[in-house]
Amino acid sequence: MSTDHVELRTGAYADSVTLLQVSRQVQQLPGVATAQVAMATPLNLEVLERMGFAMPDDATVNHLVVAVRLEDDGALDTVPDHVLDNVLVEVDRALSTRRQVAGPSEEAPPRTTTSALRREPGSLVLVSVPGASAAVEAMDALEGGSDVMVFSDNVPLDQEVALKRYAATRDLLVMGPDCGTAVVGGLGLGFANVVSPGPVGIVAASGTGCQQALALLDHAGVGVTTAYGVGGRDLSAEVGGLATRTALARLDRHAGVETVMLISKPPADDVARELTAYTATMRAPVHLALLGAGRPDLTAATEAMLRALGRDVPHWPVRGETRGATGTRLHGLFVGGTMKQEAEVLVTAAGADAELIDFGDDEYTTGRAHPMIDPTLRLERLAAVAADDATGVVLMDVVLGHGAEDDPAASLAPAIDGIRPPVVITVVGTSHDPQGLESQVDALAGAGAEVHLSNAGATRRALEILGGAR
Repeated sequence: MSTDHVELRTGAYADSVTLLQVSRQVQQLPGVATAQVAMATPLNLEVLERMGFAMPDDATVNHLVVAVRLEDDGALDTVPDHVLDNVLVEVDRALSTRRQVAGPSEEAPPRTTTSALRREPGSLVLVSVPGASAAVEAMDALEGGSDVMVFSDNVPLDQEVALKRYAATRDLLVMGPDCGTAVVGGLGLGFANVVSPGPVGIVAASGTGCQQALALLDHAGVGVTTAYGVGGRDLSAEVGGLATRTALARLDRHAGVETVMLISKPPADDVARELTAYTATMRAPVHLALLGAGRPDLTAATEAMLRALGRDVPHWPVRGETRGATGTRLHGLFVGGTMKQEAEVLVTAAGADAELIDFGDDEYTTGRAHPMIDPTLRLERLAAVAADDATGVVLMDVVLGHGAEDDPAASLAPAIDGIRPPVVITVVGTSHDPQGLESQVDALAGAGAEVHLSNAGATRRALEILGGAR
């Protein structure tokens, strides 16, 4: 038996990562079966309803919802009402702790981008606010003469175009919106892997695509000086590669950059042609990794660049082995949008029966932490596809680095251990990432997965297993 408690709070707001941490703290309390503290977005309400909570009809995105399910098995020394009181006190404590501001002897943090730049003029500005508010902060940064990285997603396309057109008139760089990864001045920003400096510069209209290249180059012993993320829509027809052109020009002026890699999700054909022509005028050679039918995948593009640098192409490691498939459908459950799109190109070419989902897409992240931080939605879907007899292979990615989940294998390994369909996983990471690349790979392989460093290699292997069943 269990006891549910659901309440809405008005005038309360916290970002999704903070609320995820609060939820995890509350879930550890004695007598709590499960708990979710989240903004009442449609997606979060849907998740809570799937968990069996009854949601109030008047819930809106302006509410903070606290949903707690208490254990009531007769073994508790305290009656459920008292347990609930303790839980709600802990929710209040956790939220208030994370809202602490500077003490009287400390300088209060700036409240606007403009006031922050008065203290540090010309500094790179990182914007991570709800998408509807991101353009205002980004424009403040540009007007202050600063480059800006817009980590926020759900930013309207017309606002992105306006920001980048304005930036181009001032030779400033807009990285994003939805720029997940960058390395600037040796500092990793967003979801960033730990890499050594080296002769390569990267411009990436893709966050996890950039991370895949960083991981492969690191395994090959090649470092990266700078990686500019420009947002996944930059090479679309509407944006026209505005930020990409600025970023390429900067790398061409960088004395430490010997060669450049340009990475993008499938671009608009006209934009790809224009940028290809532009790269031919650059001092530094540029290697293209523009995903799409008939184009090299990220691993092949990295291998071509290594050869051009006179470096040996290493064996991309594979750990563990998995059993054969019995079903005939491939399910791809991704946290990286580019990992999903690269797999999609290969799966489409093979004509396989497949369903591929990017859990980092805007529709899954409104009011929720990115799946590289919060695996809840993907784990729910994994359980569903594993129980489906039609499932032949499950293809997944795990992305390491600063900003990502502390120990993704801790939740994923138990979820794949013993399930019927074979599981093939790409672990995107370097040997110096905080999660520990080797320990993550060991845990996942120990749970029965076949683990790859190359997403293209993992996808081809999943298709091979599926082909055996067919």
